[in-house]
Amino acid sequence: MKLNRTQLALLRERMQAAKNFPGNLYGKKYRDIDIDAIDSQEAFEALPFTEKSELREGYPLGVQAAPEEDIVRIHSSSGTTGTPIIIPYTKQDVDDWATLFARCYEMAGLTKRDRIQITPGYGLWTAGIGFQLGAEKLGCMTIPTGPGNTDKQLQMMIDLKSTVLAATSSYALLLAEEIKKRGVGDQIHLKKGVIGSERWGDKMRDRIRTELGVELYDIYGLTEIYGPGIGINCQKEAPMHYFDDYIYLEIIDPVTGKVLPDGETGEIVISTLRKQGAPLFRYRTHDLSRIVPEKCSCGCAFPRIDRIIGRSDDMVKVKGVNIYPGQIEDVLRDIPGVSSEYQVRIAHENGRDEMTLRFEAEPEADAFALEQAVRSAFKTRVGLTIRSEANPMGSLPRSEKKSKRIFDERY
Repeated sequence: MKLNRTQLALLRERMQAAKNFPGNLYGKKYRDIDIDAIDSQEAFEALPFTEKSELREGYPLGVQAAPEEDIVRIHSSSGTTGTPIIIPYTKQDVDDWATLFARCYEMAGLTKRDRIQITPGYGLWTAGIGFQLGAEKLGCMTIPTGPGNTDKQLQMMIDLKSTVLAATSSYALLLAEEIKKRGVGDQIHLKKGVIGSERWGDKMRDRIRTELGVELYDIYGLTEIYGPGIGINCQKEAPMHYFDDYIYLEIIDPVTGKVLPDGETGEIVISTLRKQGAPLFRYRTHDLSRIVPEKCSCGCAFPRIDRIIGRSDDMVKVKGVNIYPGQIEDVLRDIPGVSSEYQVRIAHENGRDEMTLRFEAEPEADAFALEQAVRSAFKTRVGLTIRSEANPMGSLPRSEKKSKRIFDERY
């Protein structure tokens, strides 16, 4: 996408504010850069990327770019892979986030008559409170159950007649399976599911849609850039509209850093246009997608990106072969009798790496035949000989948050 004059003016204003704020990471990063000279697409693309490691090194408040008296809230990344990243928000940031999230709900067709059950976590994590902010901005009834306690979730869902489920795909699947197991589907009033936080394959998507009987919407976001709510697919097509009056989005080659033409798959890089508390410029998300250049049939003018297909840092290398989670899901998707859930274990045994792909088989399926089919398809499509293991439906772990599916035990 081309950087327009309004976006460039907003970027310059925010970059100057961040550069001038004492202690902000951009004071050092942009020390020798004349912000006023950034007057074109080419000049902007010459700026260095911002990496997650820089945000961690600035812990706790090295990204803050607004005065202390203007900061009304902080959120944080989970910190499961290192020092957590603290993101401060001004009142305007919180209000803008609510506006973005309300737009997402409207794009999914929600109205003030909807009752949205919010199952993602609250607290430092951005998910739960983000879903609630947008719902309250739109005027929906919010049911902030938070994660866990499936018995309580289903009771609230039935008694309060929830029409919308907000969840991770993993928890949406868990709830769908529980509803089916308990035989209470005729008491559920859900019409839509707004799903975020992790990538999910077509097979998982189809199971949730079928078992819950809902329309499904992919919502996009990350803690560093407000949180969820910066993009969502519409009621017409699968790609996600994102709001280019609040963020500027680039797609780069994750190896070379070169900006790719619209339509080519690469890593998403985001710059915030209005964020005050913690503005970020050319931030590498490591999420993989592409800009969809075609106009959407819904008529909305906001640009689009395709579904997230994985992360550039989720790749594992086994026997010299690069493997992404999306490739595994694509293999399983096309084999009848194989369900959506899987688990990968990689170990070093007898002097060499071995990969075992455990998957769930549909009831009545021939487990041995499926194992052979999975091994053959994986060899053909990914180029690696693996072990495969069929498991009964529901036997692999389920999660109330994000599901961990790849376990590398070599190190």
